[in-house]
Amino acid sequence: MEQSNGWSGQVISYELQGKVARIGMDDGKLNVVNPPFIEAFNAALDQAEADKAGAVILSGRAGSFSAGFDLKEFQKGPEATYGQVMGGFKLLLRLFEFNRPVIAECDGHGIGMGAFLLLVCDLRVASDGAHKISLPESRIGMELGTFLTAIAGHRISPKYMTRAAVMSEEMDPKTATEAGFLDQVVPGDSLRQTTSHLAEKLAAMPGIYGHNKKTVRGAALANMRDFLENFKG
Repeated sequence: MEQSNGWSGQVISYELQGKVARIGMDDGKLNVVNPPFIEAFNAALDQAEADKAGAVILSGRAGSFSAGFDLKEFQKGPEATYGQVMGGFKLLLRLFEFNRPVIAECDGHGIGMGAFLLLVCDLRVASDGAHKISLPESRIGMELGTFLTAIAGHRISPKYMTRAAVMSEEMDPKTATEAGFLDQVVPGDSLRQTTSHLAEKLAAMPGIYGHNKKTVRGAALANMRDFLENFKG
C-alpha cells in the first residue's frame, strides 16, 4: 500500500497510508490543547484534504488522549483565553462536520476538551485500560455553555447526560461506551490494528457521506455556529 512520507511537528504528526490519514497527538506529556496544538492540528487536516484522504484517524499518546485545554494559557489573561477557546471550538466544529469519516484511537485519558475531541469523531475506539473519560466543568467551576452542550447533547445518551455533563462523573472505558463517548473497547495490543481496519473500510464511503453527516447533525451544528458568531469571551 502506497504511503506518503508524512511529517511530524513537536505536537502533531501526519501520515498518509493508502487512503487513510493518521493524525497523531503527542506533546510528550498530557496532550493539552493550546494555540500551537490547534494550529498544527488544522495544518494536518488541511493536508488530509489536499491528499484527498478517504478517512482520518486521530490518535493520542499512550496514557493520554488529551487532558483538555492548556490551563497555563488561561492564566495569561482574557485575550489569550479568548484566543484559545475560540480556536479550540472552531477545531471541534471542523471535526464535527468534516466531510470524510473521522475515527478516534484512544489509548489514555480523555478529559474536558479531550473528551469533546472524542465526541466530535464519527467512530471512537479505545483500549481497555484504567484511563478515565470525563467532562470536569461542574467539578472545577466552569460553565459548559451552549456550544459544548450542543455536542454533548447530540452524542451522549440521555440516560447518562446528567451524570456526564452535570455531575462530571469520571467514566472507565466500558461506562464511557455506554454513555456515548466511545463506540468500542478493545485490548490495547489490537487498538491500532482495529482503527486501521475500520478506517480502511470507511475510506471507501462515497462523497454523500459528508452531506449526510451534516444533515444528521444539522441542529447541533446550527447551535454551535450561532454560539461562535456571538461569542465575546
